[in-house]
Amino acid sequence: MKLSQDQYRRSESPVLKFTPYAWAKLLYFCHAGDTEIGGFGVASDPKQLLIIDDFITVKQTNSCVSVAFDDQSVADYFEQQVDQAHKPEQFARIWLHTHPGDCPYPSGTDEETFKRVFGNCDWAVMFILARGGQTYCRLRFNTGPGGHMELPVEVDYSERFDGSDHESWREEYELNVQPEPDHLSLGIFGAGHAMDDIGDFGYPNEDFDMDCTDLLLDIADERGHIELLMEEYGVDDEADLLAIVGNSGTTSGGEGRGEVSV
Repeated sequence: MKLSQDQYRRSESPVLKFTPYAWAKLLYFCHAGDTEIGGFGVASDPKQLLIIDDFITVKQTNSCVSVAFDDQSVADYFEQQVDQAHKPEQFARIWLHTHPGDCPYPSGTDEETFKRVFGNCDWAVMFILARGGQTYCRLRFNTGPGGHMELPVEVDYSERFDGSDHESWREEYELNVQPEPDHLSLGIFGAGHAMDDIGDFGYPNEDFDMDCTDLLLDIADERGHIELLMEEYGVDDEADLLAIVGNSGTTSGGEGRGEVSV
């Protein structure tokens, strides 16, 4: 089933909805550690592709600014979903990941990943949950002339739902999440880079939130990489680097950015 452009243009805008179970699991993973966590949203109903019933992770290497999925684990996940008679649009179109701070806005790496990994899909969703509860959600569609739109996010309590399962969630977390304690890793789906590739973060732009940049600077300083950032931005001292960050601007909330409706 495809999401047609007619569906995008209905008077009632589309909404990304989570069942309470899926939302509780995503929150659990978001707070389970100090790194980003990535996974896939699964829609069990092929006629309701924007209602997420489950959040499923694969083996991944994590830092506080990146997630790198293991390619074989992704392939195994796809095979398992196909064995359950799910179609790709039910399990491979909604990319969910968390940010460990209060900033839900996509980084340059997030944007590059979304374009590279999901750019050939007829449609896809990038959803980000920050630990402070803020969210960002954007639907991208590539049929016809293509386009994108930010989506509001809701938790739907109108249907029956299972209770939380912290024991199995913890087992899944420990099985799949491998933090990188010694360096920052960029990329996703196996496309990781060391901190010396920090240029992949890109320069601050109008969608870059100040809190994210501060976090990056703190981490870089703590691990002795502040000089790499200074070189990246072409400055000679930390004061000039901070001035560039301070002028990057912040983005006010939009329909796809903010708290989740319940």
